[in-house]
Amino acid sequence: QVQLVQSGGGLVQVGGSLRLSCAASGRTFSWYGLGWFRQAPGKEREFVGAISRSGDLTYYADTVKGRFTMSRDNAKNSVYLQMNSLKPGDTAVYYCAAVWKASLISASTREADYDYWGQGTQVTVSS
Repeated sequence: QVQLVQSGGGLVQVGGSLRLSCAASGRTFSWYGLGWFRQAPGKEREFVGAISRSGDLTYYADTVKGRFTMSRDNAKNSVYLQMNSLKPGDTAVYYCAAVWKASLISASTREADYDYWGQGTQVTVSS
């Protein structure tokens, strides 16, 4: 079991930046593959980014590629999502997620692959 506690988020103007954090407790953090997902009002939850166990591999949705950066610090049991050049379309509740004993050489972009979820944090981009 792992518990994921998110922080960060809030209200930002178009073009601004925010950093989301997700701290884990429980099992050995480095065994988890990690992802970020988001859900906008009236829409299904969608993939944002994923990172491999070592942090060497990252994957991003086309909608955020070049603007968002995902990283992890296994020593601090934390994963981060740096969001730059934010747009109104980025407004959503953001969730971090973890999958136990993930592959060493990839990271899943599929919501169904993730076992554990953070509580969600609201990001609102105003124009």
